[in-house]
Amino acid sequence: MELMGDIEDLIQEENVPSTRLRNSIMPRVRKRKAALTKEQRPEENGVHKVECDSIIPGTQKVYLKTWGCAHNSSDSEYMAGQLAAYGYNIVDEKLAADVWVLNSCTVKNPAEDHFRNEIKAGREAGKKVVVAGCVPQGAPRSEFLQGLSVIGVQQIDRVVEVVEEALKGNSVRLLGKKKVEGKKAGGASLLLPKVRRNPLIEIISINTGCLNQCSYCKTKHARGELGSYPIEEIVTRAQQSFSEGVCEIWLTSEDTGAYGRDIGVTLPELLWQLVEVIPEGCRLRLGMTNPPYILDHLEEIAKIMQDHRVYAFLHVPVQSGSDGVLGEMKREYTVAEFCRVVDTLRDRVPGITIATDIICGFPTETEEDFQETLNLCAKYKFPSLFINQFYPRPGTPAAKMQRIPTKEVKNRSRRLTDIFQSYRPYDHKLGERQEVLVTEEAHDRSHWVAHNKFYEQVLVPKEENLLGKIVEVEIIETGKHYMKGRLSQTHTPSSPSLSTPLPQGEVSGLPPTALTKTQTKEDFAKQERYIILSFVLLISALLAKLAWVCLTMLNQI
Repeated sequence: MELMGDIEDLIQEENVPSTRLRNSIMPRVRKRKAALTKEQRPEENGVHKVECDSIIPGTQKVYLKTWGCAHNSSDSEYMAGQLAAYGYNIVDEKLAADVWVLNSCTVKNPAEDHFRNEIKAGREAGKKVVVAGCVPQGAPRSEFLQGLSVIGVQQIDRVVEVVEEALKGNSVRLLGKKKVEGKKAGGASLLLPKVRRNPLIEIISINTGCLNQCSYCKTKHARGELGSYPIEEIVTRAQQSFSEGVCEIWLTSEDTGAYGRDIGVTLPELLWQLVEVIPEGCRLRLGMTNPPYILDHLEEIAKIMQDHRVYAFLHVPVQSGSDGVLGEMKREYTVAEFCRVVDTLRDRVPGITIATDIICGFPTETEEDFQETLNLCAKYKFPSLFINQFYPRPGTPAAKMQRIPTKEVKNRSRRLTDIFQSYRPYDHKLGERQEVLVTEEAHDRSHWVAHNKFYEQVLVPKEENLLGKIVEVEIIETGKHYMKGRLSQTHTPSSPSLSTPLPQGEVSGLPPTALTKTQTKEDFAKQERYIILSFVLLISALLAKLAWVCLTMLNQI
């Protein structure tokens, strides 16, 4: 399973079925259109059309690729889990796969362009292609999606059905919404099987959609209005995750601050209940929230982030330092309100990390507007600042506005980048002793990545048996985006996990009667051989009986 990151999030049982998930109503299936272009017909480009190497359903190889935010990553983990639980083999080598499942992001043009190119590559390679995510949900009639099977953002629990039909050559489109008592729900059950990209980290989507109508945002077209999961379901998923060796939980959505407004609960209510079930030493990270909805809960959020099990970290996108531009963006808050969020949290939670986003070159942004943005960023010196150039997304109000010349947009982006690069947020921490949680391997493959209480990245030596452990380090080096720590000789690393984490690629959340990861193609092939052998033995017995009858008759003549 391959993940491609984008912005939107930092850096990068309701009856779980025993074997597969299927509604009582079968999807309406239509045959793939025959009128494909020559480019779309791999057999006419000299590429042999892939034939499944087994007639047993659910035993083919699936390549799954993901673009976008943590919410998309979570959706892909659930899809991988269901496919693996049913017997499909999830592979990283796409050319070895029989079917490609591509989970898309619609935030920016480049992500959609990569998605479109991957579809083309799959078709040219003769692969069956299934598309998911925000692009097909928001624009299902796009020409480049014609003839493809589509899994809607709230239909990921039916991925097995869609993949099966795609392998048969059929085109299935499931784009409906999940509803509970007539109201939009959060989506597919959180208690479905999943394959975690990182066995130590559980990503939980607490709600889908949002309450905003931002003029530049295409995600709203896909994720729609707010739909929250019940507190009980989220807490149950967290407890299950901790029981499987997870030591860090990320809460994600398009806007975590808006959680629960549609079902009569609040984000602090959810967080307090989660804190009660977090094992000692494990951590919780709260995902992105927009300013309007966190304002109502600032004092409670500050108290929660003071808890040692919760990262003192919050991602609050401001997008612009100008009230005029924020109004044109329809962001529903002022610069002063954003500053109140930052000032209150920094005062109540000393050392808290506030990350934010800026869009450079929004169509109505003047030089004076942009100067206000520069002043805001220079004032707060955000340690994490995501700088983005404006992209007109089709179908959004901002796409109809007169654009600022590309050269000027790039110039503004460069000027803001210069301000961001002018300060180093971690130099004053040199020599500090910090307790950090190690959760993954660094890109240089020479260090482990750990995080301290403020979710600041600390690189530690890649010594054996440190992954998933709490260690004490002395900060010996600082960079723009990280610190490096030397392991303390007086502190013994400890594991906060309740149990041994699942092996990489293992299916999470399966009931005892469900298929396991080990029941893959070889197991089914073994069963098939037993069936054939039994059939041969039966025929042999019948032939022996027939021979005996014939011999008896001959003896009687």
